Amino acid sequence: MRRRHASEDGRGPRRRKWQELRQQPRRGIFLLPSLLTTGNLFCGFLALVLVSQSRFIEAAIAIFVAMVMDMLDGKVARLTKTTTQFGVEFDSLADVVSFGVAPAFMLYAFALAPLGRAAWLGAFLFAICGALRLARFNVYSGVTDRRYFVGLPIPAAAGMVASVVLLLGDDLISRWLGAVIAAGTYLVAILMVTTFRYYSFKEIDFARRRPAGVLLLVVLGVLIVATHPQWFLFLLFTAYVLSGPTRPLWARRRDAATAAEREHGDFHERERRI
Repeated sequence: MRRRHASEDGRGPRRRKWQELRQQPRRGIFLLPSLLTTGNLFCGFLALVLVSQSRFIEAAIAIFVAMVMDMLDGKVARLTKTTTQFGVEFDSLADVVSFGVAPAFMLYAFALAPLGRAAWLGAFLFAICGALRLARFNVYSGVTDRRYFVGLPIPAAAGMVASVVLLLGDDLISRWLGAVIAAGTYLVAILMVTTFRYYSFKEIDFARRRPAGVLLLVVLGVLIVATHPQWFLFLLFTAYVLSGPTRPLWARRRDAATAAEREHGDFHERERRI
């Protein structure tokens, strides 16, 4: 026979302590993704402070740390099954600061300020296109193909900016180099609001890819990182940025090769049956 413990006021059974302890870790699990998102926002704010002090290398590193935080908060939320609408909206607001405003301000202070209005308007275009990209992602989340992103993801655009700053370092930016950076800023900003499809590496099954090609890329990446890490980041983000506009070309060629192999296999199958 179970014994019921009455509360002090006699209104009902007393709540056991182990039930309270069991609910406290649950609250902590819900809080963890938000803490990572807060870390993302803090890194974006820190990048703004560092840029105002002309410490561009440290600001670029802060943006890369924000990218790591942004990847972790989503993974932790999915693993712990604590994905909420509040978390999604909070993550987008943090991304606007860390990957939209902070890189745009860094571009302006680093290279675009001496070039006049046409150049620094590119920095504003970067920020507004990043905000539009995030808004579109939230609206179409769960509707589009999860293997691809529609438009250049804003963390990749911010990584492109940060990798350029790391590559150039404290070198003096000449007028022609600043013009190249301004043109690249307009290009990256426009790519964020296009309908080009970019691979989402969270959904790629690397086991189905050619292992020799993947191994070659890994070896090349390790060699470049060991010798010139700045060049590795710059080439990595440049390749990803260009993969969207060039994807229809090599995807059409790959589909044609797959169709040819399928027809060749069907031909041999018919011959075998005859």
